[in-house]
Amino acid sequence: MRRTPARRPTIKDIARRAGVSESAVSFALNGRPGVSEVTRARIRRVAEQLGWQPSAAARALSGEGAATVGLVLARPARTLGVESFFLQLVSGVQEVLAGRRLGLLFQVVEDLDAECAVYRRWWAERRVDGLLVVDPRADDPRPALLDRLGLPAVIVGALDGQSVPHGAISTLWADDTGAMASIIGHLHGLGHRRITHIAGLPELAHTRRRMACLRAEAARRGLPDVRSVTTDYSDAQGAEATRRELAGERPPTAIVYDNDVMAVAGLAVAAERGVPVPAALSIVAWDDSVLCRSTHPALTALVRDTAAFGRRAAEQLVALLDGGPGHRIQDATPRLAHRASTARVPFSSR
Repeated sequence: MRRTPARRPTIKDIARRAGVSESAVSFALNGRPGVSEVTRARIRRVAEQLGWQPSAAARALSGEGAATVGLVLARPARTLGVESFFLQLVSGVQEVLAGRRLGLLFQVVEDLDAECAVYRRWWAERRVDGLLVVDPRADDPRPALLDRLGLPAVIVGALDGQSVPHGAISTLWADDTGAMASIIGHLHGLGHRRITHIAGLPELAHTRRRMACLRAEAARRGLPDVRSVTTDYSDAQGAEATRRELAGERPPTAIVYDNDVMAVAGLAVAAERGVPVPAALSIVAWDDSVLCRSTHPALTALVRDTAAFGRRAAEQLVALLDGGPGHRIQDATPRLAHRASTARVPFSSR
């Protein structure tokens, strides 16, 4: 037998149960004058007993907010399913939002122009109350756009050489330069002089910071055979870049990958080509994950609590939604966990 769908309680139901008019219920539940405090308390008590909740659509139409925050990702969609960083980040974000009964509206787009178009549409439709903005770029147009729209936002990542507009915009970032310096220091201490960095998308500010730090560390330490190669973060491009590097006349003795997925793909390519890790090639992954810890050998990787990073980003956004000012916050620098995939270079390979 077909069940009748459960009916949501309405203002009319509350008015009938409380013995007041529907307009009195509206005044009471929206905190407006027009009813006594005794009546307001009775109406709210009845609403709670009936399990009434305000409609997000009605709140948006009345200008009271959508109870939703947005996250748009302008990256190749095929790279998202296997990369653990964003899954952990979103889990931390969702933990905070759930506690405040806020929803998360997520969308993947093809490029930055499309991302900005989504922000304009969401603003016009009152779909979101605020935004989490990821993957800052050089000369990033998004902070100024969000400032013009008046949308509170937290930018996850540093904006190199670019001031953040005043208003309800915060930034939260970790020190990519310090993290890369720790990797190169570790590899240099093991005797590595030929190091390749298989990086992510070249237009991202954090990719540029990592590449710039690699060049600076190479110059400071006198390492002539150090370079970066950019990819789309996928395992396919990570593997292809590894094949090209290992096929060269002077292949690297160490490779640093910008995510865990490419590092695992690189480890598989090394096995495919008969290059033992770490005896002939050391491998480092930028972000630690269960993948890095489950391979043989386990991968040396940068470790941070990404879920906690997501929680801090969401907490900053909630503070902005509550009317707080914008802040610039530096998170803890990821630490390098030394595992079996990195070792001292044999003298014959130097």
